Amino acid sequence: MKFAVVAAAVLWGTAGTVGMLAAGVDPVSLAAARLVLGGLVLVVAARRLLPRLPRGGMLPLAALAVAAYQLCFFAAVGRTGVAVGTVVAIGSGPVFTGLLSWLLDRRVPSGRWAAATAAAVAGCAVLTGGGGQVRLDGVLLALLGGLLYAFYAVTAARVIATGVPSDAVMAAMFGGAAVVMLPVLLWTGTAWLAEPRGLLTAVYLGCVSTALAYVLYGRGLRVTPVATAATLALAEPAVAALLGVVVLGERLTLVSACGLVLLGASLVVVALPERVAALGSSA
Repeated sequence: MKFAVVAAAVLWGTAGTVGMLAAGVDPVSLAAARLVLGGLVLVVAARRLLPRLPRGGMLPLAALAVAAYQLCFFAAVGRTGVAVGTVVAIGSGPVFTGLLSWLLDRRVPSGRWAAATAAAVAGCAVLTGGGGQVRLDGVLLALLGGLLYAFYAVTAARVIATGVPSDAVMAAMFGGAAVVMLPVLLWTGTAWLAEPRGLLTAVYLGCVSTALAYVLYGRGLRVTPVATAATLALAEPAVAALLGVVVLGERLTLVSACGLVLLGASLVVVALPERVAALGSSA
């Protein structure tokens, strides 16, 4: 089921390219619409499974974390630039996930995971480039975003491990996040949703790169350790970069191409079963 996690990351990676169709729209409004629509779709699709959710627990906090992650990410990008904000937020996510999994579940990350994750984060940093001004407040917000992502990923994995359907868990988290983000959407304006291009963009982001992606991610968490899943999710910037080249006509520098290769190779190492990796290292 690692394939399901990678497939989710591929869908996440399409969000930036598709979002370009809604030129001129406030990114926060776009993110809010994505969560509101995605959460609604997930709740409707999993409505028969919702009674199986545990009462109380950490899922309400995880829902708040989903919404807060979006706000922290965009606030970080606004302060320290897209490149730095993206690398710190997305790159720190797997690290925080491994640490939380270790602290809460006593699941010690393997040396192979640690080495491959470090290489993947380095590849992501090289691929993304260095533009932007490094500001402490922006970096701290991006780190907070990475921690929030780790919290809701680990929380989801722990609830799913008790036998609760993954679709219901994702519906609870993103349905709750949709409630939180609805006032943000109304505050930032919804006029752009009346335009066909804006509406189609929001529908794709909500239904495909959020609802479908997190259904796949949740099903992957059934059998994939959450730290491994978080590292595999770093396929997202690789897909975004490739789409930028193929669809938007962007060009990769030699350095960025090397970062893409390093990132891809690291993800392959993480995806390999432990026995296969062990055989490869002993050959």
